[in-house]
Amino acid sequence: MNTHNPDFVTVDMRGLKTALVAHAQSRHESVSVLVRRAVARELGQAESLPQPITCSEGVGASRQSQVKLSIRLTTNEAEQLAAGSRAAGLSRGAYLAGLIAGIPALTTGANRTEMLSALTTSNAQLSSLSRNIHALTRLLTQSNVQKALVYRDMLDTLDGDIHRHLTQAAALMSDLRPRGSSAATTHSTNR
Repeated sequence: MNTHNPDFVTVDMRGLKTALVAHAQSRHESVSVLVRRAVARELGQAESLPQPITCSEGVGASRQSQVKLSIRLTTNEAEQLAAGSRAAGLSRGAYLAGLIAGIPALTTGANRTEMLSALTTSNAQLSSLSRNIHALTRLLTQSNVQKALVYRDMLDTLDGDIHRHLTQAAALMSDLRPRGSSAATTHSTNR
């Protein structure tokens, strides 16, 4: 007997269901997550919900090949599943699929949001580096060597900065890819 009493509400969508389901699918999230966020926003409580992070298409299969699955968990396990999916910014289904796929960003305890934030910061630094190189090029074209010398330290560390960014980006991409996916891809292309 199920003693858990979730906060379910049944709503007559009056013709909006198809559009609602399509919108949720396009965002790679469940209808429940989308409706809960809309209701929280309407009630002025949107800041109490975590912002969604859209899952990569590799985490879940297409809607046509998905099935609904009912599982029994202890209360503690269900709470851990819900907390993990909230922390990852994913629906419970997408989060569970990511765990099953062995996506390191979900299985190693690494904070996916922090990893993405670090990559965003690194991208911003790389962008500023690009602007500095354009400024240096302009100064050298104008034969303004004195002002161009200001960029010398940047040029001395350029190789390391770019290498660091690429290493960080590659690590993040690796942590977001299911384990064994590169082997599976290699295997399927060798047929």
